[in-house]
Parts: sequence; structure tokens; C-alpha cells
Amino acid sequence: MTESQPVIEVSVAAAPSVVWPALRDPELIRRWHGWDYAGLADEIREIYFDDVKEDAAAFTLALNGADKFSLHEHEGTTLVRITRPPRSGDPAADDWYDDVTEGWTTFLQFLKFGIERHGLDERRTLFLEGPVAEGDSARHLLGLDKLEGMTVGDHFTVVAETGDLLHGVVCFVGEHQTAVSVDDLGPGLLQFGEQPVNAARPNGGAQILLAAYDLDDEEWAELEERWREWWQARPGAEPAT
Repeated sequence: MTESQPVIEVSVAAAPSVVWPALRDPELIRRWHGWDYAGLADEIREIYFDDVKEDAAAFTLALNGADKFSLHEHEGTTLVRITRPPRSGDPAADDWYDDVTEGWTTFLQFLKFGIERHGLDERRTLFLEGPVAEGDSARHLLGLDKLEGMTVGDHFTVVAETGDLLHGVVCFVGEHQTAVSVDDLGPGLLQFGEQPVNAARPNGGAQILLAAYDLDDEEWAELEERWREWWQARPGAEPAT
């Protein structure tokens, strides 16, 4: 990764011909990109289909924001690479540049997990974000401090501050975020990390994205309500509106 053009990569245990449809089929894209909200279909269309250049034979896709996907076969796996454009020089746009970079880092982990563990089956997602008290973090709020220092492949078991007994494997450790599997959610994938400092967040913030599989409506509703109530009660939370 260079300062001018970050490169984000993930290795997926599938052939490029299997991964490519996950970049071109809107129904498959929503199973790894973003989270459940009313505008997701429009977001997917704008990012992946409006004013893009694709070369299916070469497995490359240039998005309208100048981010470029490329797939590279390596010994039966696929290296998914996103090459980011340089900063534009527009302060308003550049203020969110790091958010986009971290967002792509997050979503590639959900792409990898979704393909390898679930064949891009349907999922349910919970997204939490917001300010935290000075010096606090999503990991600490979740009660996952014991994960500090763990590396990819390490197993863990912990009772989270949400009241859930979480056990699984560390899937990704980056500079600003971590992703772990959660066995009892399908298995699911839990990503948590820091939000970059910008004009709207002078002290930064925290972000949590949870994907669950194979839960029925009642199980999901109970989990979602419990996690949202916990998040709203955290130190540093903004008043509910």
C-alpha cells in the first residue's frame, strides 16, 4: 500500500470464475457489500453498474469512483485486489477518503467469508456506528480485550458485553479493524474497529458490522434488539432520536 494509491487485497479459496459473478450480480453483491438498509439496492447500482468499465475476460472492473477491482488466479485461489485512486485534492471528498479505504477493507473480508463459508447464501446484517468516550474502542466496548495480540487462525471464547457467548476464530487483523467468526451465528462474521478522524468526527468513532446466517426471524429480532440497546447504552453514546 502506498500513500498515494492504497491497494487492498484478500485471498479467496475459489477460482476467479466463481468470484467474478459476486462483482456483477446485484443479488450476490448485496450478500457481501454493505449492510441491510433501505437504500442498499440503489447504492449497489450506483457503485457497480453506473459508469463502470468491465473486462470479464481479464476479470477487471473499474468503478466510477476510479477504484479498480482485479482478480488474479493463484494455485486454485483468487487474489481479489482493489486499487484505490489517489486523493482528489478536494477537501470535502478527501475528508472521507480513509473511510472508503476502510470500508473496502471490511467488505472484502465479508466477500471472502461469504464465499468460503456459505457460498454467498443469504445473510442478515447489523451495523452499529458512532462516537465513543475518549480513549475507548469498539473492541473494549464489546468486551473483547482478550483478542488483543491474537493473530489470524487463533481460537477464542468470550462472554461479550452484549450478553452473548462468542466463540470462533480470528479471521483478519488490520491496523484499524478486526474480523472474527462467531460459530453460533451460522457461523457469522463480526467486524469491529475504529472510524477515521475527519471533520465530522474530530475524535474518530467506532464501527461494528455483524453478519449472521441461518437465524429465523424471532432469533434475529431478539439479537438485533439486544445489540442495539447495548450500543445505545454505551459510554459516549449520542442521545436517541
